[in-house]
Amino acid sequence: MAVRIHVDEVEIPEGIDVEIIDNRIVKVSGPKGTVEKSFVKAPVYLSKEDGKIKIEVRWKGRRGYALLNTIKGHLKNMFTGVTKGYVYKLKAYYIHFPMDVYVEGDYLIIKNFVGERGVRKAKIIEGVKVDVVKKGGDIDIIVTGIDKEAVGQTAANIMNATKVKSKDPRVFLDGIYLYDKGVGNG
Repeated sequence: MAVRIHVDEVEIPEGIDVEIIDNRIVKVSGPKGTVEKSFVKAPVYLSKEDGKIKIEVRWKGRRGYALLNTIKGHLKNMFTGVTKGYVYKLKAYYIHFPMDVYVEGDYLIIKNFVGERGVRKAKIIEGVKVDVVKKGGDIDIIVTGIDKEAVGQTAANIMNATKVKSKDPRVFLDGIYLYDKGVGNG
C-alpha cells in the first residue's frame, strides 16, 4: 500500500524567529518569549524555506489531511502566543461559605470551599502567570501566558479543583468557572 505525502506551507509572520530541530521539533521566538513544541510522535517532517514552514505529512487519506491541518493550527497558535499571548478569565462563585483564593508557589490555593476544612490545590503549569483580583465579594482569577495549551490546562486544573461530586450541580453552584478567554496581554 502506497503512502501518500500531503504537503502544505505556513507563512512566518514578521518579527518571529523559527528554528526547526531534527525536522520534528519547532522552536518559535517572538517579542513575548519562546515556545517549543515537539511533533516527534507524528509522521510529519518540517522544514523552513523562504520565510515559510513547509509541512509534509506521510499518512494516507483523510487522516493525513486532518493531521496536516492540526499541525498548521498548532503553529499558528504558537505565532499568536509569542506575539500577543493568551488570557483566560475565571470567576469564583459561592453562596454561603466565602472562599479564599490565593497563589502560593506553583499552586492556586482554595480555602473554605463549601465550608470544607481542608485546602484544595490547583497546579499552575510552568510559564503561566495567575493573578487573583479581589473586589469586595467578587474574586476574579486571570490566567495569562504565551503557550495556549499550558494556559488552558492551568484553567482546567483550577476548575477541576472545585468540582463538587456529592451534590446536585443544579442546586449547589459553588465553584470556579471560566467566563472569558482570548488573545492579548499574555
